[in-house]
Amino acid sequence: MEYCHADKACELFAGGLNCAQSVFVAFTDVTGIDKDLAMRLSSSFGGGMGRMREVCGACSAMFMVAGILYGTGEGFSHEDKTMHYERIQYLAAQFKEKYDTIVCRELLKGLSVTSTPEPEKRTEKYYKARPCIRFVRTAAEILDKYIYDNPTKL
Repeated sequence: MEYCHADKACELFAGGLNCAQSVFVAFTDVTGIDKDLAMRLSSSFGGGMGRMREVCGACSAMFMVAGILYGTGEGFSHEDKTMHYERIQYLAAQFKEKYDTIVCRELLKGLSVTSTPEPEKRTEKYYKARPCIRFVRTAAEILDKYIYDNPTKL
């Protein structure tokens, strides 16, 4: 397993993918999901769920990767579900430790952002003003560390 998906995630974000896609697609080598399917699956989560500014897309992607690697499948028990929710809350807490929140609109507080469905054009000005690439990097780093510390059988 590659232990540095953060650079790949940032490269994908700088190339135009949304925050969720950037993190989710960066981990396709670990999840085994086809890149195109990964892009389509995570496309709805950008901008805090379709630009509604809810949960940060980078965090949503982090949780989706964790679900693929550690989540409950068929025949799960109540304890399995509890353990998985604890895992997701742990990952969220790691992100919150750095940014105080996992909510997109709170992460972007002070910037003039909207919740309209039309995404902003990716320009040099956009990349200079937006902190999102930092959130993408952080989510990927948190996930890398978690996977390293908690190897899976996938």
